[in-house]
Amino acid sequence: MVLKKTIALLLLTFLVVSAVWLSSVYKVGDTITDFKLKNIDNKEVSLSDYKEAKGYIIVFTCNHCPYAKAYEDRIIDLQKKYGKTYPVIAINPNDAVKYPDDSFENMRKRASDKKYPFVYLHDDTQSVAHLFGATKTPHVYLVQKEGVKNVIKYIGAIDNNYQDSKAATEFYVASAIAELEAGKDVSIKETKAIGCGIKWKE
Repeated sequence: MVLKKTIALLLLTFLVVSAVWLSSVYKVGDTITDFKLKNIDNKEVSLSDYKEAKGYIIVFTCNHCPYAKAYEDRIIDLQKKYGKTYPVIAINPNDAVKYPDDSFENMRKRASDKKYPFVYLHDDTQSVAHLFGATKTPHVYLVQKEGVKNVIKYIGAIDNNYQDSKAATEFYVASAIAELEAGKDVSIKETKAIGCGIKWKE
């Protein structure tokens, strides 16, 4: 009887904590707070550095995840196509102690090998990933500037086929940007992010 009560109490505690955590993370329509993280060139970067941008394509990603690798060229393409107005802000939140492939030095190597045309920031404390409620690599947050505010317009995947970009039929990020540029509301505001789970610190 005591064991059952203990299990029930632990389950209730878990549900309460989960509910509090979920209610505190960013959702579509929320205004985000600016952050500052170290880029692979050792310089700190914040959203406010992009004076001319209309918004941002914030992507939580990493080095080792096969899903992140599958989307890597598509993330590069997003920067090449939209970088002047919606620059890619790539962020690696993974615990490099457990996954050395995601260390800062390996981030620099990966960016050099792939010639990343965007910043690649290290969320060493994982505080930014927690704030956004990111769970996967990759996990995309499309943000639009509205005056002094940065408002989330879309959360989820880049497209609907992680295995083959040529087989994709829905291009969520590109479509959302096109709608914003046309002065329209984003029609698909959220999709399920497909990727590896973020490797959290204990």
